[in-house]
Amino acid sequence: MPRSADADARRAQQLRRRIAEHDHRYYVLDQPSIPDAEYDALYRELVEIEARHPELITADSPTQRVGGAPLAEFAPVRHRQPMQSLRKANDEAELRDFDRRVRETLGRDEIAYSAEPKLDGLAVSLTYRDGVLEQGATRGDGETGEDVTANLRTIRRIPLHLHAGKGHPLPPLIEVRGEVFLPLSGFRRWKEEAESRGERAPVNPRNAAAGSLRQLDSSITARRPLAFTAYAIGHHEGWTAAPKRHAQVLEHLRTWGLPVSELVETVRGEPGLLDYFERMRQRRASLDFDIDGVVFKLDDLAGREELGSVSREPRWACAYKFAAEEAETILEKVEFQVGRTGALTPVARLHPVFVGGATVSNATLHNMDEVARKDVRPGDRVVVRRAGDVIPEVVRSVIEGAAAQKAHEAREVVALPAACPVCGGAVERVEGEVVARCTNGLSCRAQLHGALIHFVSRKAMDIEGLGDKLLAQLIEAGIVDSPASIYLKVDAPALAQLERMGDKSAANVVSAIDRSRDTEFGRFLFALGCPQVGETTARDLARHFGTLDALLAAAEADAPTAHDDTIKEKDRFPLLRQVPDVGPTVAAHVAGFFTEPRNRDVIRSLVKPVEEGGCGIRWKAPKAAAADGALSGKSFVITGTLPGVSREEAGAFIEASGGRVSGSVSSKTDYLVAGEAAGSKLAKAEKLGVTILDWKALRAMAGGD
Repeated sequence: MPRSADADARRAQQLRRRIAEHDHRYYVLDQPSIPDAEYDALYRELVEIEARHPELITADSPTQRVGGAPLAEFAPVRHRQPMQSLRKANDEAELRDFDRRVRETLGRDEIAYSAEPKLDGLAVSLTYRDGVLEQGATRGDGETGEDVTANLRTIRRIPLHLHAGKGHPLPPLIEVRGEVFLPLSGFRRWKEEAESRGERAPVNPRNAAAGSLRQLDSSITARRPLAFTAYAIGHHEGWTAAPKRHAQVLEHLRTWGLPVSELVETVRGEPGLLDYFERMRQRRASLDFDIDGVVFKLDDLAGREELGSVSREPRWACAYKFAAEEAETILEKVEFQVGRTGALTPVARLHPVFVGGATVSNATLHNMDEVARKDVRPGDRVVVRRAGDVIPEVVRSVIEGAAAQKAHEAREVVALPAACPVCGGAVERVEGEVVARCTNGLSCRAQLHGALIHFVSRKAMDIEGLGDKLLAQLIEAGIVDSPASIYLKVDAPALAQLERMGDKSAANVVSAIDRSRDTEFGRFLFALGCPQVGETTARDLARHFGTLDALLAAAEADAPTAHDDTIKEKDRFPLLRQVPDVGPTVAAHVAGFFTEPRNRDVIRSLVKPVEEGGCGIRWKAPKAAAADGALSGKSFVITGTLPGVSREEAGAFIEASGGRVSGSVSSKTDYLVAGEAAGSKLAKAEKLGVTILDWKALRAMAGGD
């Protein structure tokens, strides 16, 4: 007699729970508890129930790991809390210096660190809401990643549902950080099978893992032997009993069902750091996964809060990488690449050699000073170094014996070309500068190409679909010769002239160009590509001057002071240097860039309304409150977990309202915005008498609801 729908629902729930338990034992604990045939029978029964009752299928069902319909593209995901980079320690002295800085800042004699292998994979974030995997994203640039949820669901070591354990309550929302990687055994098996079928074999585990995770068809990812290890918790909400130590964080992750490296240890002081590194170096060859070093993190979470971060790198952690791998090969020739600023970079073309897990045929020579110092010449046998994702470099020539020395001396010395290899323009090297540049500006195809790639990039004008290859075709066809021509000349008929450009693709590009006309002042300034002006400086310039006319006027007024010997260095660029963190070098570049006639013409064309023959780029004027509101001119520091908003979102709110956000509390701090689990910054603010606000009070001060 057939079971009722209610009975099927109860059985499906039971099966999902049992299969999840067996998956955890098999893939995470490596302790299978039932035979494969029995596991398969449970899985088939669940598939049959869900086929009869599709309404019973849940996001955390193990049947959803096999992959769904292919995606057209990956959607961007803004991380609630940035996924920061790690500062590097290149030798023992730098590692000791890291430990010394931590001890001195925290005022302690000895520090406890969490030590773990540095997996050579891809960092991802997993967001669980009420214990169910809601979203998974790549690290991306640290601020914005790509939504690869469908692909991450296929990885058996990633639980689709977390389970709270005794003493380890599960927060309503939590973001888990970890690494996706390809075990060496799986890599070798995949490679052997691909070669036996005559298919293209993966080159190395990291590239294979990256390619697998970015498949638009998740059913392909499901067939790849990917693994995952959790190592941290990012953003969380409603966690009333958050741990005080990183070791406790890892214990929570294990209890909830997430895989954590068995090689993680808590070590003490400099001797512990060095001992752990040496033990991992010796074990490296015997592990079933690639590691390229070790990571040390301060175990005390309150101490991390006190140390803070600098330049997107936490002061409380560092990566100590193993020595780079080297190999010898022949330097066949040296060519020069031209970047978007006109810089000529010497590049070594090598006889292909396998080093550091990849086949290398090109390597950097950095600049002409390095070429002269190393005295490498085409025909030399050279040492090539590669470590992880670092661009391969030529280290030195291998010259052994008098005959080899004589042969080396007979070879042609590498010389800087007098003319640009791309456009034939004059090459100039300013006295005192390392870099030589083509002087042809955007008339040089290479510089134009680089400038346009930057202009359309996600953090700049964000013109989706207008990528490297398409821009190259547009330049080659003479359609695009400046940022303004993207808006003035790129339309459906123009795109139809290009290879492999269908009607739908052309329409998508035209729509993306049109959407990009509505932007932000800071993004527009960043897109222009002024030397030394990154995202932060562009936002600071936009915030300080408020309008393009005001910035252009300041640059014009300051420009004459650049080379006026009657003015002291500290008094040059008086208007531009009023902008926070803009020093004389940045001010000189800004003044020069925004007073150059061709640049001004392009800028005016970009912002001129479409009806007047311009490109029509526009942005909303700053709110009045940003100029004269309660937050104007005030300095804020944010600490703890705020209700319903990330720190980054709170920081953006403060800046939009005229305030300035700092990373550390000092006597110059006006307000500390404190949420749950506020750490040492709260204590320091109280000691200094800094006014403390919660999120509600901050919004009220700014005139919000």
